[in-house]
Amino acid sequence: MSAAGDDTYGRPRRKRMEIFAFLFLTAVLMPGLAVAAVGSYGLAVWVYQMAAGPPGPPAR
Repeated sequence: MSAAGDDTYGRPRRKRMEIFAFLFLTAVLMPGLAVAAVGSYGLAVWVYQMAAGPPGPPAR
């Protein structure tokens, strides 16, 4: 076994896997994390307002 032979067949596969990983990160993981972050913030605000009341001036 020579290292040159392994590199010849390993390089295209590695490049393909890197492209797949990049596309997965940019098309699936990052949008999913963005939706989860915004949804979590919205849920936290909603729960806070259930406990503390709606925003606005205090009632007289």
